[in-house]
Amino acid sequence: MAATQDIVGHIHRVNALKNLAEKMGQMPAIHQLQQWQCERLLVTHSDLAQQPAYQQAMAFFVEELYGPKDFSQRDADIARVVPKLAKVLPNTAMNALNDALALNALSFELDQKMVSALEGKSLHDEPRNNDIYAMAYRQVGEQEARERQIAIIRDLGHQLADVINIRGIGMLIPLSRRPAKLAGLLSLHEFLQRGYETFKKLGDVNSFIDPVIAREEQIMLQLFQTNFDLETENPIPHVPTL
Repeated sequence: MAATQDIVGHIHRVNALKNLAEKMGQMPAIHQLQQWQCERLLVTHSDLAQQPAYQQAMAFFVEELYGPKDFSQRDADIARVVPKLAKVLPNTAMNALNDALALNALSFELDQKMVSALEGKSLHDEPRNNDIYAMAYRQVGEQEARERQIAIIRDLGHQLADVINIRGIGMLIPLSRRPAKLAGLLSLHEFLQRGYETFKKLGDVNSFIDPVIAREEQIMLQLFQTNFDLETENPIPHVPTL
């Protein structure tokens, strides 16, 4: 089971990174980058995003696990009650929570480095924004961190697949809404409930996660090729102007 100190550590890490980004005036650029990357994911996986069976899962990923949404209230809720959560939630659920927070912290760190590499360049209103992004991605490097990012997404998918099969979890989450609201934990509860409902509806989680992981790994490997030809080998699609 994920240690409670690991979970709190991820929250403290992302908060420290955000404080630094705010002092450097990077937060608006980071939010724009995150929004662009969400749009890129929807373009890359458009075949999945357009299938009714996968639409809710794709939306949950780009809105609740990644993207420019402010997760500070949810994270503050978790940090406040994580010792109690560890006593009532199954190990698999705690591991999934740890993966979600680890992904958030790592992604923010990489986004901050991307914003530094993109300084003076815009991904918006640019006909070749995919090329600008690809060059910044290669400039940042961090292949091991990128591999870890994808591995966490894979693990999180498998953890969520196990969580939805825990006996009684489907009754526990709705029943806990009112106590969560009274305790000031509504943001955390809504995140857990939406995650459960999304992946319960999905059913076969691997049918969604596996193709996403395979494509993202292929994109990463292509971008880190030594003899990368931007003109002919860029796997990043052009993202229409927001």
